[in-house]
Amino acid sequence: QVQLVESGGGLVQAGGSLRLSCAASGSILSINVMGWYRQASGNQRVMVAIITKGGSTNYANSVKGRFTISRDNAKNTVYLQMDSLKPEDTAVYYCAALGTHDYWGQGTQVTVSS
Repeated sequence: QVQLVESGGGLVQAGGSLRLSCAASGSILSINVMGWYRQASGNQRVMVAIITKGGSTNYANSVKGRFTISRDNAKNTVYLQMDSLKPEDTAVYYCAALGTHDYWGQGTQVTVSS
């Protein structure tokens, strides 16, 4: 089992920044990829950014150049730095740990006002 605890969501004006954090505990050796997904109201959950154990990253086209994913392996924590936020970034953001099994955090609301 893997437990994921997210923090850092909130309300921000367009053009502002937020940083999300996700701390993993439990059977973390089974995790190959960690990342962030988001689900806007009425939409499906979609990938925002992922990062492998080795540090390779992949981003959704809509956030490239604005969001940065990183991880601190010593702290078993993954971060999502979100800059130049837009109203369309408003969603519930979920931390994910992908490997032998997939695990999800409880979600944190990000609201960007225009």
